Amino acid sequence: TLASASSSSDSDTGGASPPPRKKHRASAAEGAGEPGASAVVTGLSGVVLGLATHSQATSAIHFNRSVVNNLSGSMQANGAGQGQESSELSCLNSAQNGESSSAGGTHSNGLLSSTDNGNSVGTSNGSSIGTSSAASTASGSEVGSLKKKKRLSQAEEDVIRLIGQHLHGLGLNQTVDLLMQESGCRLEHPSATKFRNHVMEGEWDKAENDLNELRALMHSPNAIVVSFPLHRPAQTSTSQSARMKFLLLQQKYLEYLEDGKVLEALQVLRGELTPLKYNTDRIHVLSGYLMCSHAEDLRAKAEWEGKGTASRCRLLDKLQTYLPPSVMLPPRRLHTLLRQAVELQRDRCLYHNTKLDSNLDSVSLLLDHVCSRKQFPCYTQQILTEHCNEVWFCKFSNDGTKLATGSKDTTVIIWQVDPESHQVKLLRTLEGHAYGVSYLAWSPDDTYLIACGPDDCSELWLWNVQTGELRTKMSQSHEDSLTSVAWNPDGKRFVTGGQRGQFYQCDLDGNLLDSWEGVRVQCLWCLSDGRAVLASDTHQRIRGYNFEDLTDRNIVQEDHPIMSFTVSKNGRLALLNVATQGVHLWDLQDRVLVRKYQGVTQGFYTIHSCFGGHNEDFIASGSEDHKVYIWHRRGELPIAELTGHTRTVNCVSWNPAIPGLMASASDDGTVRVWGPAPFLDSQEADGLNENCSNMDS
Repeated sequence: TLASASSSSDSDTGGASPPPRKKHRASAAEGAGEPGASAVVTGLSGVVLGLATHSQATSAIHFNRSVVNNLSGSMQANGAGQGQESSELSCLNSAQNGESSSAGGTHSNGLLSSTDNGNSVGTSNGSSIGTSSAASTASGSEVGSLKKKKRLSQAEEDVIRLIGQHLHGLGLNQTVDLLMQESGCRLEHPSATKFRNHVMEGEWDKAENDLNELRALMHSPNAIVVSFPLHRPAQTSTSQSARMKFLLLQQKYLEYLEDGKVLEALQVLRGELTPLKYNTDRIHVLSGYLMCSHAEDLRAKAEWEGKGTASRCRLLDKLQTYLPPSVMLPPRRLHTLLRQAVELQRDRCLYHNTKLDSNLDSVSLLLDHVCSRKQFPCYTQQILTEHCNEVWFCKFSNDGTKLATGSKDTTVIIWQVDPESHQVKLLRTLEGHAYGVSYLAWSPDDTYLIACGPDDCSELWLWNVQTGELRTKMSQSHEDSLTSVAWNPDGKRFVTGGQRGQFYQCDLDGNLLDSWEGVRVQCLWCLSDGRAVLASDTHQRIRGYNFEDLTDRNIVQEDHPIMSFTVSKNGRLALLNVATQGVHLWDLQDRVLVRKYQGVTQGFYTIHSCFGGHNEDFIASGSEDHKVYIWHRRGELPIAELTGHTRTVNCVSWNPAIPGLMASASDDGTVRVWGPAPFLDSQEADGLNENCSNMDS
């Protein structure tokens, strides 16, 4: 008999001993306090260890099983069921919280099984369970400790569910099963599990029936995360289920069409989708897909991935937005939270000046995000001394490859920016501005540069930067004062004006197109729509002027003179240098003062500030105390004070293409180019901080 049992066992298991499930039950009973079971198991273990051959060991284990079966039966007859409970908890593919699995391929967490590392997911690691009486006793003690474990808080349960969802997405389903069993949590509601499985398997009739169970779980609409705009009316549970049913039937309809089952698809359209009386416009679009000649045409017109896992997963993502998270977690919730945390840390980082990357693989989740100030443009890289008098203005080209500087010495110098080293070198000098150059404006394509003079200058110069030739020298009247200019976005027109009441719109040849009388202009800016022009005037305000319908309106009103202003790329924010007040940030759309930046010394000199950095997160301005101040846009206190100039800093320009490059122009006759700290050892780099005062506190 023993030899027969050994032969049968070897043929069934390929020579390996079968998992000692019954032995495990006996040891669990021992852990529950059954002295008789303990004695039997200990004795049988000695028998197994003392056998000489593999076949004898296998025979003894079969004998062991029969004894334990008899013992378990007698224990159950006496009302001792603790061994059975321990066995259920130790099986990774048993039902969660006492609920049976819906299918052979379904895990205890309720999710569909898949293969993980080549092994069928959902199979318990039986080879490691019950290999010795000591291991079995440990398992029994774990069950005991689980019963004594305190109840998890809501936050702890949420974290476990988030981890479980993430592990399931990685295919680690056995780990998810064990996590849910040990914690006593449930990854999602059983009704949601059935619904998920039926959707992924394409069993649409069953999925529709599942909606009736889920409808009872859709409590108040406020508790449901929906993808509708805020201006739409609140969704009731009835409309929610109708929307979900519509999405299900739409997928069913498209899959029938792709399979060539036109009659079945037509039946779904007429008999199921249309009676819903929901989104009739979409039904008309769906009916048009009946004319598609082949599957590729259908997928292209419907912008649909086609029948299969991808489209059904996308469908589930949409459906999940209508269910409370207590029933079914939103898709990839842990990944979403981690991404939000990384983005928040970047937003709070004072010196973050690189392109935002939403991919979590580009950052470390083990450390907080911190940017070093040594990567920030607050160290002098070059001092340009080619001007021989005060430098009144500087401006980088729109593509960041050139820098233009204007001086009281009547010249404009064009500098070339090396894209690799970021070093600046002289390209050409433009001469002949009799009154000096106080303002410069690059055309949108950087082909032309317009130069304006101070208050008593009635002329304007339009240069071809590529050739160095003067294209236009414009002067409407000797009584004019053309001190400011702004390009129209089309690059074919510009507006110019001054404080003597002139406000013109001209073409590239200086021909007058339109004029606005009686406006004393301090600074100009053309909005991206090409119609509205913003102008600060002597009445301490900024007004919008429309040359097409000749209308104007007040946008900003200050209590002190506006010396200059600039506008962000998106046209939403305006940065003003206000006499005796400093730098102010205004929201042009809401027409409200957003922030007043502190630290800068601003009297009645014309000082030009700028937006800068990636996403224009930073603001820089010159100052009458010889410094350059830098703020983060969301903070009123400066994050850096750059020293080095010896007289008033008139203008600051941030390179739009190289976020780590900035230039400043000063009455000391120099232009300073600022960049990150050079690659020195830590002690030498720390020594550079004398040029860059830390204002983090």
